[in-house]
Amino acid sequence: MRAIAAGVSDVGLQREHNEDSFVVLKEYDLFVVADGMGGHRAGDVASKLATETISEFFKSTANDDVTWPFHFDTNLSEEENRLLTGIRVANRQIFERSTRSREHHGMGTTVVGAMFSPRKNRMYIGHVGDSRCYRVRGAAIQLMTRDHSLINDYLLAMPDLTEEQRSELPKNVITRALGMQDQVVVDIQHDDPHPGDVYCLCSDGLSGMVQDDEILRIVVSAHDIGEACRTLIARANEHGGEDNITAVLIKIEDHLDPSTEYARSRSTAPTGTDEDEGLGMSDEPTAPGILGSPAGPRKTLPNS
Repeated sequence: MRAIAAGVSDVGLQREHNEDSFVVLKEYDLFVVADGMGGHRAGDVASKLATETISEFFKSTANDDVTWPFHFDTNLSEEENRLLTGIRVANRQIFERSTRSREHHGMGTTVVGAMFSPRKNRMYIGHVGDSRCYRVRGAAIQLMTRDHSLINDYLLAMPDLTEEQRSELPKNVITRALGMQDQVVVDIQHDDPHPGDVYCLCSDGLSGMVQDDEILRIVVSAHDIGEACRTLIARANEHGGEDNITAVLIKIEDHLDPSTEYARSRSTAPTGTDEDEGLGMSDEPTAPGILGSPAGPRKTLPNS
């Protein structure tokens, strides 16, 4: 089996600039979405630093004789260790930049990454924060990740909370992100894909505006994953576009199809992209008339 992918990022309708970033590194079957936060446009610095650092780690460790900066966990596979270490290296880079620069102090980013192994026919998924990974299989959609958010932590500790009690909890507070501390806990898992499966990596600008069943309908009905990405972004904007929106879709194919070309990642913004490397980041509005005060609170960490 092999993986093909497409990605789109959009500023949305109510933000001044895009703090999301994504990467599709086709030579390593690596796919990453990051959603930055921080004042003075530090969020876009953090998210871009995350995607670039993870990409560079994968490139620099392509040879077996390279020493990794973190201990190899013998309880995990090599692929899991590689994805885990790439995210941890990104965390350290962001944290160090944040402590050195007053302008970037307190910046951070969520991240969700997926790595497909053609040799093992297995998808590895790692995440920190509330950027998500879904899997669409046939007529069903499954959330593969658990948001690291205050409301989810409450529900984990107190699953019997009433709807009224849940409604009183802040929905925009995340409890884990890259750059907040020198070390970070990364959730790592693997999945055994079937031919035709589509994995959707996205920022909460998509998952917060488009219901899971609607994501499913769009992915299943689209002619290809590129069209599905564009439709998902459009639908999030139709529902208000309250935040930056990023979607990366990864489709698992049964065999090599000469008529199917590996889809390059794309950003809807005219700047901030690198198609040759599969990097994508849009940092300006994609259309006139959408500048103004950001709508609603940004994601925050407790006591921030």
